[in-house]
This record gives sequence, C-alpha cells and structure tokens, in this order.
Amino acid sequence: MSDAAASTFRPWTPPRRTQRMSLLPFLWQSWRDPLQIWGDAHFKELYISGQSPLGRSLVVSDPAGVRHVLTDNAANYVKGDLQRRVLGPMLADGLLLTEGEQWRRQRRIMAPLFTPAYTARTAVIMDGVCRRRVEGWRLPHHGARVLNIDSEMSGLTFDILSATMFSDDLDGDAAGFERALNQYLSVGARISPLDALKAPDWIPRLGRVASGGAARFFEERVAALVARRRARLTHGDAPDDLLTALLNARDEEGDGSGLSDHEVASNILTFILAGHETTARTLGWTLHLISRDRRVADILKAEADGWDRSPAGVRDLIWHRAVIEEAMRLFPPAPAMIRQALEDDEIRGHEVKAGQSVLIAPWVIHRHEKLWDEPDAFRPERFLPENRKSIDRYAWLPFSGGPRICIGAAFALQEAV
Repeated sequence: MSDAAASTFRPWTPPRRTQRMSLLPFLWQSWRDPLQIWGDAHFKELYISGQSPLGRSLVVSDPAGVRHVLTDNAANYVKGDLQRRVLGPMLADGLLLTEGEQWRRQRRIMAPLFTPAYTARTAVIMDGVCRRRVEGWRLPHHGARVLNIDSEMSGLTFDILSATMFSDDLDGDAAGFERALNQYLSVGARISPLDALKAPDWIPRLGRVASGGAARFFEERVAALVARRRARLTHGDAPDDLLTALLNARDEEGDGSGLSDHEVASNILTFILAGHETTARTLGWTLHLISRDRRVADILKAEADGWDRSPAGVRDLIWHRAVIEEAMRLFPPAPAMIRQALEDDEIRGHEVKAGQSVLIAPWVIHRHEKLWDEPDAFRPERFLPENRKSIDRYAWLPFSGGPRICIGAAFALQEAV
C-alpha cells in the first residue's frame, strides 16, 4: 500500500435483488437497466448455476473458471447469440463478432497496428486534440461555467478517434458522424426484448427502426471514406493514420493477403461503435470519482504538473493510470459477456452442456466480495505498481481476456490517461 491513506469514497450502485426474477420483469430490466438483473448472491458466490428466464445458464465469477472459458478452452466457447442479434446488423463482419478462421485472419492482420509501441505513435495527436478541447473549457469573465461531462467526453473521444483514424478525410462530416453515433447508441444498440426472446429477425425491433437512418449514414459514409482513401493510396498522397495502415496491412503469417474494403469498413464501424462510447463513459466516471475525492485529485494534479508532456513520459503517470483502471473496475465498459458452449464441458466441477450459456460479468466480478477488499470503494491504490501484482489477471476484465481480449486496449488506456 502507498504512504497515502486509502480512499473510502463509495459511489452509488444499483440495488441488488434478493429474489428470483420472472420473465417479464427480467425483460423489462434488461432493456431499462441491465445492471439490476444481478442478485445479491451473485456478489457472494463464485458460481451460480440454474434456470434463468432465458434458459439454463452458468454465471462464472471465479478467476480460474473465467480463465478456462476465455483462454484455456476458448475454442469451445463462442460469443452468444444475443450479442449477434443486437450488434450483428452493423458489425457482423468486424473483429468483434466474427469467429473461427475469419476472426483469426483479421486478428493476425490488425494486431501489429495496436501494440503499445505502435499506439505510442499516436500520443502526440491525442495530446493536441486534448489541448484544443480544454482550451474551449476556459472560464468566462464572470468565473463560472457548467459543462455537460457526458457530451464533452463523447466529443473528446470522437475527436481523438477521428484524428488518429481518418486525419483530414472526414471534412464536414464530423458533426454528422457524432450525431449519428449518439443516435445509434441511444436506441439501436440496446437489447430488445424480442432479441432476448430469440424472435425471428423479420419481426421489426423498435430501436433498430428508430436508428435505421443513423445506421445507413454510417454504412454509406464509411464505405465512401474507405473508397476515397484507397484512391489516395493509389495517387500516393494518403495520410499516415490508422485507416491507411488498415488498408496497407497484410497477413504476414498467412497468404499475404490484406483486408477487403468491406472488412476494413466493418472494422472501422466496430472501432467507432465499440471503442468510442466505452472510453467516453470511462472518462466520465473517472471525473466523477475524482471530483468526490480531494486527496486523489491533489495527487493527480501534482503528478500532471511534473510530466514533461513527452509520449515516453506517459508511462510515469502511475496515479493517472491507477485511477482510470480503478474507474474501469467500478464501472466496466462491458458489464457482461455471454459465451455459448459448442460441446459438453466442465468448469471447476460445474457441468456445462453443449448449447448452454455461460455468463462472465465484469460488473459482478469487479465488485465480488471474495475477490476484492472493500469492493464498492474507490481505492485507486489497488492499481499502483507495487499492489497490482496481487490482482488476478482474470479478476479485472474491462477489456475481456484470452485470445479475444480487446485489440484496442493499449490505445484506449493511452487515450484515457
């Protein structure tokens, strides 16, 4: 533990149910606030098996069991059908939802573009975007101003994504992209009760209908962006950014092929939809936590004042990183993951049948009584270098784990810091 006394601020958390939930309340809560489907027992027991409103399932919170599903026997567990139903219309051919050889090939091609060393090249761009955004927050002469943190963090992370991925190619579309993104995320990417009930795809989903214009906007604009950039590559005037790197990347360990324009477009949509909001929310929660803990705020200010603003110096911002990692523990970007067993299996003595759903919930694991001291308290000291080694790799899962760990984890952490 550091010399500084541990923080004891405990942010508000949703109530935890104490009784079984029948189908209709489950569907309503899944749509309204999925965090409230978890009962008190989930935060006390490492395995909970039984009949849920949607069929038999096993909730795994034991780090050893999580490792079994995500790493040791990952080939037996594919992403659940619910995720495909919700996100498939937009992201079906991107890295997030593909499986098997299609996923392995895409991962091989893109992995070199998301290493910490490669990501460090974008630090100067990120710093410039942040400086411009902060300049816009300067107080007026009367000395007071109210900022909408959700909106500001969403705008900031979108500006960073735009600058690092597209350079100058968005032109006048930037505002339209951000509006369409917010519209799609607010209604189109939410779980529909019809999806939870596995209703046929031909039955209209209200959220999908309401966000149809935003979805078409994204698909058309991204396809046009890729085509324009391909032309600029041909003419030799393409900027050095992530989009250019994606178009130039090759499967060096395979047949040497690259991504098709459709695959590039699908993965750009994945980065925008899956990578933008998650970082924005993390920053919003981080600022909330800092605002309630003056001691931590003072430590961060002192650390920032000592930073030389060089990309290499980012690694020395240990308290900044610890605060962000603790914020992601308390408020994980992806609260739950569903995996479906392809064949019968056993997880630490718990039987899993082929076709059964296995739930791994970072929201639960990150606040589990058996895994964390004061699990609901904001204590960034947990993630300082001298303490972090005691945290099990599979007890902290903001980016998932195993072969399918988020490819943009290093990018997201650098962006947040």
